[in-house]
Amino acid sequence: MSKYNFKISITPKEALALVKKGQDADLVHEEFFDLGEGKFTGTLVFEKYYLRAGNRAALIVIADNIKGESTLRSIATGSSQGMFFNFDWGASDDFAYSVKRVLGDFIVKEEKLS
Repeated sequence: MSKYNFKISITPKEALALVKKGQDADLVHEEFFDLGEGKFTGTLVFEKYYLRAGNRAALIVIADNIKGESTLRSIATGSSQGMFFNFDWGASDDFAYSVKRVLGDFIVKEEKLS
């Protein structure tokens, strides 16, 4: 599993639209909520097959501005083989990091969480 946290200079809605447009994976779920008072949160869930890992991986992208600034979390999971080994030839990190390739110009700060 790989996780990134990005502070971004655009709204959560704009960020999710760009990620949705820029991903080369199957979008399996999306939601966006207006929480009132200018606060928003949204989630995208993608799925993609990685030949090098021999497995499908999931990418969860969560964007919000609940604390005032826009943030986006990118979490990839499910790409490792077998029950006992959590090794995926870099597929989860590549999938989680793919969001940066889409939003690069709008990222203010980046933090890898795992």
